Amino acid sequence: MTDLTRLTLTEARDGLKAKTFSATEITKAHIASVEKARALNAYVLETPEHALKQAAASDAKLAKGEGGPLEGLPLGIKDLFATNGVRTTAGSKILGNFVPAYESTVSSQLWRDGAVMLGKLNNDEFAMGSSNETSAFGPVVNPWRRKGSNVGAGATGAIEGAHLVPGGSSGGSASAVAADLCLAATATDTGGSIRQPAAFTGTVGIKPTYGRCSRWGIVAFASSLDQAGPIGKTVRDCAVMLRSMAGHDPKDTTSVDMAVPDYEKAVGRSVKGMKIGIPREYRLEGLNSEIDALWQKGIDWLRAAGAEIVEISLPHTKYALPAYYIVAPAEASSNLARYDGVRYGLRQQGRDIVEMYEKTRAEGFGAEVKRRIMIGTYVLSAGYYDAYYLRAQKVRTLIKRDFDQAYAAGIDAVLTPATPSAAFGIGEKGSADPVEMYLNDIFTVTVNMAGLPGIAVPAGLDSQGLPLGLQLIGRPFDEETLFSLGQVIEDAAGRFPVSERWWG
Repeated sequence: MTDLTRLTLTEARDGLKAKTFSATEITKAHIASVEKARALNAYVLETPEHALKQAAASDAKLAKGEGGPLEGLPLGIKDLFATNGVRTTAGSKILGNFVPAYESTVSSQLWRDGAVMLGKLNNDEFAMGSSNETSAFGPVVNPWRRKGSNVGAGATGAIEGAHLVPGGSSGGSASAVAADLCLAATATDTGGSIRQPAAFTGTVGIKPTYGRCSRWGIVAFASSLDQAGPIGKTVRDCAVMLRSMAGHDPKDTTSVDMAVPDYEKAVGRSVKGMKIGIPREYRLEGLNSEIDALWQKGIDWLRAAGAEIVEISLPHTKYALPAYYIVAPAEASSNLARYDGVRYGLRQQGRDIVEMYEKTRAEGFGAEVKRRIMIGTYVLSAGYYDAYYLRAQKVRTLIKRDFDQAYAAGIDAVLTPATPSAAFGIGEKGSADPVEMYLNDIFTVTVNMAGLPGIAVPAGLDSQGLPLGLQLIGRPFDEETLFSLGQVIEDAAGRFPVSERWWG
């Protein structure tokens, strides 16, 4: 039998329907794959018994010719999504062994549609990071290696040598999908946390429009920016996943009451006559020549498919990153105030309640989370609120207006690079200068600031043999166009599976 873990989500779905293999067989294959790949540190919690129980239930349904759109398909769940009865930590010591008594809306919809949970995936602590190095469980390793690298797993299963980050904060999700440790995974995106890891691992990731997926039951980072979405092996896989993940939820006041289209039908649809905007502000000074060449390839592929290429201006782009790093930490400072050691999670004893708060938060939060709480508290403080937070929100309005004007002028989508480089080594960036790490979000934060949908699709390899991605940014609630355009890039560039399972 074919290696079941190498199938795409849609190939596995079709195989289950055709009874070529069972849900139990494909789940067991993935459980074995996960066990052999522990050196990648993609999962922080494996749930094999739970998965086999769900798979058996799926087999019973499939035998009767029943079952949902994801029936029997093994998925990984980012550890930011609350899972009923299964530990959820957000990658932080402060949540300790927190076991929710409720299920996030997004994951509950996946179980409703028949999916199987293999376990919880690693992520940057509270989703704060661009490399998955801030997790309390340690960094996730990218399954890709630089050309000529002999990095591998040692006799103990520990990774040896210079290895690469998978991107963040959804690094566990991207690494697991790329290494065939699940068919697809849930992820979240606050400033690029789906699209950047997808680009670094040769996978596809879509951040839907703000309000398309419920945020209820997802541990909050920055509430006006956070949005759930899928990471998959193909554009079609992401389309299938998003249909199950999306939908109105009365428990989330930011959730939009709109019908969810059948996104899969948009995959392969003609893009002839579509207008694709190329923003001149994204041609940054000193832009990596390989990224620039890839961008030009993407332009050529879309033009060849019948799309019209138009140069556009998004003049407030240069303010997006600084404005984002005011808005996001401010909201994080407010959201993370609830972690105080009183109700749940870690508690450090103190002489009085104030000392207990101080010791708990000092011990429970990592350096990056503390840094962002401090920045956020500062910009919200009396005397600085108007100068920083209020001004950043005004800039945000201008960024959104830039996109609105482009779309009003007839642009259907915008094409940009997904990241300024390929994956970099663990420990290479940000240790001395956090701003160096923040610059990885330069092409992605505008999408969150404007609440728009954005998809990252792998489009080539750099000179070191590492994947590079292109980003398409769409009109609000027009994810269908992104799936159509994304498929054009996938068809032209091909897929980029990891060639060698060197980790186990």
